[in-house]
Amino acid sequence: MAGGIPRTARAAGDAKSRRGIEEPAWMRRVLIGLAVAFVGVFLLVPLANVFAQAMAKGWPAYQKSLGHPDTLASVRLTLLVSACCVPLNLVFGVIAAWAVAKFQFRGKALLITLIDLPFSVSPVVSGLIYVVMFGAQGVLGPWLDARDIQIIFAMPGIVLATLFVTFPFVARELIPLMEAQGSDAEQAALTLGASGWQTFRHVTLPSVKWGLLYGVILCNARAMGEFGAVSVVSGHISGVTETLPLRIEKLHQEYQAVGAFSAASLLAILALVTLGLKTWLERRQAIEHARGQNDSPSLP
Repeated sequence: MAGGIPRTARAAGDAKSRRGIEEPAWMRRVLIGLAVAFVGVFLLVPLANVFAQAMAKGWPAYQKSLGHPDTLASVRLTLLVSACCVPLNLVFGVIAAWAVAKFQFRGKALLITLIDLPFSVSPVVSGLIYVVMFGAQGVLGPWLDARDIQIIFAMPGIVLATLFVTFPFVARELIPLMEAQGSDAEQAALTLGASGWQTFRHVTLPSVKWGLLYGVILCNARAMGEFGAVSVVSGHISGVTETLPLRIEKLHQEYQAVGAFSAASLLAILALVTLGLKTWLERRQAIEHARGQNDSPSLP
């Protein structure tokens, strides 16, 4: 007996309530089948086709396509742009998330809106903004030209355009996580005499490390795969301002199918690696969360 209700009667009531909200078995099978079919047709088949087309003429042709000087230059430029953008977004994301989640200040809602702005603006439009600002006929174009500073149709423009479309990822992963954790631990550390930097390094940062890594992975994947904004500011100069997505498009337009799909296979491998890291991080985060719940003292 618990609360005057027999245990068997309560269990029967729980089972009846579960049956009331559960779908019939045939409906579950249909829904699962539709989901699997959708994933297979729209995700797995195109992915397999990328590798099949890349290997259509054999491994030597695949190696030759990837060894082309312009393709190698596009890979190097893509890695260099990502190496510039990801650390900058990491620093900005941590600072923005810390400010939004831990402090109350005037303009906080505006800051959050600005962080989300790249999600609502087309990448092509964001690239065009930089052309209007830094192009030869732009607002700052004559000033830059007089000082022999080139931003558009050069690597600085590509970095700026990529920064714009990728900077929300780290911040947007950390803000809800920090808000959910609250500031009690930081306040306790400050009360015990820790400095602000010590509090951030020993209290805040370890508690958000998995969310931080997850945001960095997503930011890196978007930086390497960005096409729209980079296409506007790059000028499509082969071997100079062509990133890997732009190189793929050019090879496809020139009807070099093996070369295009060989380069596309590199981005596909990046997507698979990103998915694997994402799954691993989610699993580690779940394990640590369960371990923390088990270690927490239970109420008597």
